[in-house]
Amino acid sequence: MGSLLGALVFLLLLFILFAVFVAYKMAKPPRFIGDWTPEEWGFDYEEMTFETSDGLKLSGWWIPNGSGKTVIPLHGYTRSRWDDVYMKQTTEFLLKEGYNVLTFDFRAHGRSEGKYTSVGRDEVKDVEAAIRWLKKNHPEAAESIALIGFSMGAIVTIRSLVELEEVCCGVADSPPIYLDRTGARSLKYFANLPEWLYPFVKPFGKLFSGETKDTIELADKVRKPLLLIVGETDPLIEVDEVREFYERNRKVNPDVELWVTDSPHVRTLKFHPEEWKARVGDFLRRHL
Repeated sequence: MGSLLGALVFLLLLFILFAVFVAYKMAKPPRFIGDWTPEEWGFDYEEMTFETSDGLKLSGWWIPNGSGKTVIPLHGYTRSRWDDVYMKQTTEFLLKEGYNVLTFDFRAHGRSEGKYTSVGRDEVKDVEAAIRWLKKNHPEAAESIALIGFSMGAIVTIRSLVELEEVCCGVADSPPIYLDRTGARSLKYFANLPEWLYPFVKPFGKLFSGETKDTIELADKVRKPLLLIVGETDPLIEVDEVREFYERNRKVNPDVELWVTDSPHVRTLKFHPEEWKARVGDFLRRHL
């Protein structure tokens, strides 16, 4: 009996250690660093470093384009400014549209400092610091500022519309609305682990990343132009979740829009590039 109990305790400890390990790996994503630069399209750019209010040095590019309007693309979890699924294409599109682009790596991603991601909470400080750098160094380019966020970056876009007065409008592509639901799905999507493991991983994840509130809680607070994009084949986010946010937000925000596509997570730009550019381009021309 004693040996059986000992074996059960040992297995329990192994399970707890495994849950801690998974939480740690999820809070500390691998860093994605590429080798392309805006020079591919004939644009000069400036390597920039700026500091957040909590003391982290973040790395990015300032790509001037002779405009008073600047757009900041925001990457998703595990990605960076070098992402070639949506960040590279978005940056090129914005430059061809005539906007300045400020693009950077979130904390704990790319070449930026930071041990852990908070999946949207503290990353608003990263956007705030980027805007502060822009206003100080290139005030002529900060007349109007918009955000285009993907996945985690979409969360940050929505939060920034509420918290940062300088941001005039935003595009949120594939925004997680209920973070526990997306977190459980993420275990399968990113690590090929079963979703039922998530309740055991979550408490340890809080130790590394803290707790980020659900995006749905901002549905009654966003009062600026917002374009929501979600795909019907997204394995991380359900259309009904984004639609719920949209329906609640449009009661207080006449400038919220919803576009439902047939694409997987953050892949609308890849599978429907011309329509994505047309819709996003029109949105920016109307509101930026």
